[in-house]
Amino acid sequence: MELTFLGTTSTTGNCPNLYLTDRGTYVVQGTRVVDPEALRVLRERGLPINEGAVEIPTELLGFASKEVPCAVS
Repeated sequence: MELTFLGTTSTTGNCPNLYLTDRGTYVVQGTRVVDPEALRVLRERGLPINEGAVEIPTELLGFASKEVPCAVS
């Protein structure tokens, strides 16, 4: 998977970051959700035990394209 850096709202160069992949998807780097109540809700909504969730500021989504990226064949 190739990642193209799209942007960050960090002032220190850490996270959160947004990347576009060569698969036509996004990768988001953010703070892992560890709050038990939030995880309970996510699990109830179908989040598998082998997956996680990250929290990002709304402003980070401003780096995402309004159009759906095309997957590379």
